[in-house]
Amino acid sequence: MKWKFKRTVVRLFRLNNSPQEIARGVAIGVFIGILPVYGLHTVLVVIAAILIRSANKIAIFLGTSISLPPTIPPITWAGYEIGRYILKGRFEPLSWSVFKNITFQKICSYYQPLFLGSVILGIICAAIFYLLVFYMAKRFSLARKRVRRI
Repeated sequence: MKWKFKRTVVRLFRLNNSPQEIARGVAIGVFIGILPVYGLHTVLVVIAAILIRSANKIAIFLGTSISLPPTIPPITWAGYEIGRYILKGRFEPLSWSVFKNITFQKICSYYQPLFLGSVILGIICAAIFYLLVFYMAKRFSLARKRVRRI
């Protein structure tokens, strides 16, 4: 799995897309991956790939891999806490006692701060990933041009 992912990333950088298009795709994917719309990420990726033509389609898909099972709990917790902070603490902090007595109504009441915080967290993470991937793609592109000259 690790080698397959690495090969896909290398192939992505070898496409004739600009570093901006690759970075834009990853940033959009990261934003979608952080949103708490569990089960709809793939649908949003397809919609984004159709609507945003200036982004690399593979990069959008790869960016959503930020929401793998090990990362979902910290992303969800961070999103909820950011939303709770912005909404001035009207919501109780997440704890194990909350999960012991969880009901559908409680889940619905926690969604407002979770969604708001996740949008903000998604924007921040998308910007960070855009800069990182742009830098890496630019370096890869320059290295590839140097090899062609030789």
